[in-house]
Amino acid sequence: MTFEAELHAAQGLGSAKSGLRHWLVQRITAALLIPLGVWFVLFFILLLTAPFDVAYGWLSSPWTASLSILFIISSFYHGYLGMQVIWEDYVSRETLKWALILGTKLLSIVAALLAIVSILKIFIS
Repeated sequence: MTFEAELHAAQGLGSAKSGLRHWLVQRITAALLIPLGVWFVLFFILLLTAPFDVAYGWLSSPWTASLSILFIISSFYHGYLGMQVIWEDYVSRETLKWALILGTKLLSIVAALLAIVSILKIFIS
């Protein structure tokens, strides 16, 4: 028996405790990825036939490095948020669900950090 008032229980945020924030952040990252994705893909298509020095010089620019890092962060975070929803909705065993969520988070962080370090290495040198 709990001594919680019915109004207090009704005002709870549900089982996820942060559904609105999760939804909103996923929409913001999706909106951010549209122009960044077009920019990123367009320039990499243009640089496919460019000499190495030109491509290296392009990525060494402060604007390009900054936008590339923003693209990496937002894409990995958006992907993590999407996979978290999939794991929460379709995996019924709690331990497996949280292991998958934690594994996805760790993999996203490691991959994003690896990409960011690679971009910074090109930018700094």
